[in-house]
Amino acid sequence: MPAEWKNFFLITLDNEAPNTPLSYPANLSEQLKDGVQNNTRLLLANNQESSQLIISGVVAQYSIDPVAIQDGDVAAQNRLTVRVNFQIDITAPQVDQKSLTATRFIDYDSSTDLGIVETELLNSVNEQIVQDLINKLLSNW
Repeated sequence: MPAEWKNFFLITLDNEAPNTPLSYPANLSEQLKDGVQNNTRLLLANNQESSQLIISGVVAQYSIDPVAIQDGDVAAQNRLTVRVNFQIDITAPQVDQKSLTATRFIDYDSSTDLGIVETELLNSVNEQIVQDLINKLLSNW
């Protein structure tokens, strides 16, 4: 990570996936802010002008699909998949732009009501997406 990077600004994620819970992009945005602040030396800026990194993105996929099909075409498990497309605008040490697509999934028993486990599943998926973003920020650009 370049020494010039001190602050970042994260624009609340947009949503383009039709089945996404309404609060999901905002919740993931907050987890991303917390994750970057707690796991890097970067501080959250109050505005874009005072940051060296401006992170924006869109929830592009939120789907639930059957997996592990058994006899009688019955799924033993379902898969919750989330894909987020990030754009990272860099203002220092030189102007640049990077992109990152983070796709993560988690399987759960098909007999389980999604409404009961969705928050827990999303927390697990979000942790992985946050780590993907941190890895990108810490990687050798």
